[in-house]
Amino acid sequence: PLNSLFGWNIKTVIILSGMAVMLYSMIGGIKAVLWTDAIQGLILITGAVTCALFITFSMPEGPEQLFRIAIENKKFSLGSFGTSLKESTFWVILIYGLFINLQNFGIDQNYIQRYMASKSDKSAKRSTLFGSLLYLPVSLVFFYIGTALFSYYTSQPGLLPESLNQPGSADKVFPYFIVNSLPAGLTGLLIASIFAAGMSTVSTSLNSSATIILTDYFRKFSAKKLSLKHEMSVLYASSFGVGTAGIIIALLLVGVESVLDAWWALASVFSGGMLGLFLMGYLVRKASNKDAIAGIIAGIIIIAWMSLSPVIFKGDTLAGLSSQFNPNLAIVFGTSAIFLTGFLSAILFNRNRKKNL
Repeated sequence: PLNSLFGWNIKTVIILSGMAVMLYSMIGGIKAVLWTDAIQGLILITGAVTCALFITFSMPEGPEQLFRIAIENKKFSLGSFGTSLKESTFWVILIYGLFINLQNFGIDQNYIQRYMASKSDKSAKRSTLFGSLLYLPVSLVFFYIGTALFSYYTSQPGLLPESLNQPGSADKVFPYFIVNSLPAGLTGLLIASIFAAGMSTVSTSLNSSATIILTDYFRKFSAKKLSLKHEMSVLYASSFGVGTAGIIIALLLVGVESVLDAWWALASVFSGGMLGLFLMGYLVRKASNKDAIAGIIAGIIIIAWMSLSPVIFKGDTLAGLSSQFNPNLAIVFGTSAIFLTGFLSAILFNRNRKKNL
C-alpha cells in the first residue's frame, strides 16, 4: 500500500519496515513482541472487518449483487473435490492445513514462545484455544475481501486499470483499492492493519530465532557458562543477522507472482521434517537416536525429490522421474516418511536386540 500511495520503491519499503521491526524487537525483547502483537492484532481485525463491510455496501446494486456475481463465477467454491494430489484441490489444501497447523501450534517457536510467556498453564491453554478458534474467522474475512473485490471490479470494470487485469497482478488489486476507493481515514486504518500483520510475523520470528540460537547452540556448545552481558550480545547479533537475512529474502521475492503460494511451498520444504521427528519422539517410546537418524534421512530424500525434481528434470528425457505431487504436500510426505521410517526402525532394531540377548 505505501508503494501505491506514496510511489515509494517496493524495495525501499521492505528495507525500512524491516529495519523498524528489527529495532523494536532488539530493544524490547519478548515483551515488545507480545504487546505489539496484541495491538497489531486488534488493528488487523478491525481494519479487515471494516474493509469487508465497506466493499459489501459499496456495490452499485447493493450487497446482493456482490453475492450474485461471486456465485455466478464460482468464487465461493471450495475448489475441486477431485482426488488429484497434483492440483490445489480441496483435499490437498485441507491435508496441508492440518499438518502445517499441527506443526505451528505444537513445535513452532513463533507460536510456542507466546503461550510459554503466560503466567500459568491454564492461561497458556486458554490463549492457545482462543488463537486457534480465531484463526478460521479471520482467514475467512480476508478470503471474503478477495472475493468481494472481484465482484466490485467486475460490476465496475472501468475502475480497475488494464495493467491490474493481467495474470500475476492479483496481489496488487487490494492495495490499489485501498488507495483509490477508500475514504482517507479508512485508508490509513487498512494500511496500518496490513503493516500490523507483516510486522507481527517478522518480530515474532526474530525473537524466536535469536532465542533458539542462544539456547540450542551457544549455551549448549560453549566451553564455559556465558555471562548475562555475553548472552545479550548473542541475542542482539542473532536478531540483527536473522533480520538482515529476512530482508534479503523478501527482496528476492519481489518478482514472485503470488507470495502466499511461494510461502506455502517454502514452509513445506524447510519445515517438512520437524513435525515427523516430534511425533516420533512423542509417540514411539522405544525410538533411539539411530531410529531418528534413519527417519531424517528418509524424510530428506522425499522432501528433496518433491522440491527439486520438477526443476532438475524439467523438459528433460528423465521428466518421468519428476514429482507429480503438489509442492505443498512436501510437509505431509516428509512428516509421514520420518515417522514411519523411525517407527519401523524402532520395532525391527528392538526385536533384534531382544533376540541377541
